[in-house]
This record gives sequence, C-alpha cells and structure tokens, in this order.
Amino acid sequence: MSFLKNFNETHIDILKEVGNIGAGHAATALSKLLDKKIDMKVPDVKVVSFNEMMDIVGGMESVVASVFLRVEGDAPGSMFYILSIEQASRFIQQLTKDSSFSLDNPPYPEMALSALQELGNILSGSYLSSFSDFTNLNMYPSVPAISIDMVGAIISFGLMELSTVGDYAILINTALQEEEQTVQGSVEGHFFLLPDPHSFSTIFKALGVSDDGQ
Repeated sequence: MSFLKNFNETHIDILKEVGNIGAGHAATALSKLLDKKIDMKVPDVKVVSFNEMMDIVGGMESVVASVFLRVEGDAPGSMFYILSIEQASRFIQQLTKDSSFSLDNPPYPEMALSALQELGNILSGSYLSSFSDFTNLNMYPSVPAISIDMVGAIISFGLMELSTVGDYAILINTALQEEEQTVQGSVEGHFFLLPDPHSFSTIFKALGVSDDGQ
C-alpha cells in the first residue's frame, strides 16, 4: 500500500490518542459492569502485517479467546479482540469473583461466554466511537461472536466471507486493571482492526496520511 510510505510517528501518535480515548470510555463502562474502579491503558499502537498479527497472538495453532465482529459504515472491515486463555480467565475471575475459574477445558459456562461478549461489546463500541470522532467517518459494529479456538481457525472463520483481505491491521494493545491493582494483575489483550482493502486508504486519508506523498 503506497500510503504506508508516508505513515510516520505523528500518525502513530494520532492512533494512540484514538486508542487512549476509546480506552477511557471502555474503562468507564467496565467500571459500571464490574462495580469497581477500572483503569485501562493503551501501551502500544502500530500497523502490522497479517503475518505479524499471527505472531503477536502466539502463532496459528495457539488457543485463544476471541471476540470477532464486522465493522459497517464508511470504512467496512473486521475487528478482533484476542486474549490468551489465561488473560480471559482472569477477566472472568474478576467479574464473577471466583478465583478458581478457568477456561482451560470445555464445555465453557454460558456466563463466561456472555462476559467475554460484553467485554467485546464495550471495547468495540468505545474504540469505534473514538475512531469516528477523529475521522468523521461513520463506523459501527455488528453483534460480536465469541470463539475459543486456535488462532488460525478463528481468523479464517472471521474472514472467510471476504473475497479479499487487506495485508495490514491496526493493532491496539490494551491493559485493564483495578485502580489499585498491581501490573501483574492486569488483563492484557490485543485489539486488531482489519479494514477491507479499500477502507484502509479511506481511514488513513481521514487521519491525514496521503496516498501520493502530498
């Protein structure tokens, strides 16, 4: 994609600001859901290749918990929020106050899957609202789908209806924790926005990244 050669630290800073605002909205909503003060940070934002995306989440055969949804509107695409099994279990432990809960083996309790779906609803709505505010693009999420499976199967299922998939994704790393909790107690996940091929240019032009070096 030719516009990527014009992508620089200023644009990364814009994406990080988008992520931080979205994280702030998500933290407020999660605080109400969990009935405790939640702090949410965005330690890293970057544009990664599809192969790098696979590596970041542990490789194609790594088993993870994922929330998938389609993004509709002016810049259609796909969105994944991916957590390791350990991190997803930690979030559900915090929600249910059951420190023995684990997603290591199926069948998975309906309450656990509902909790992850709600997490996906909150995060996707918060981030897409933030993107829309910055870009003036109308972007809204579909109903999220929950999966606990190998990364390769999750990504393939999520993208199988698309005839073409872009080569890059916007990665927003997230870390949420109770206000006075240690870093070791935080829940860390990876938020990937995969714009459809024509949408990537639409998003980045709205952020001020030209396709022709201007």
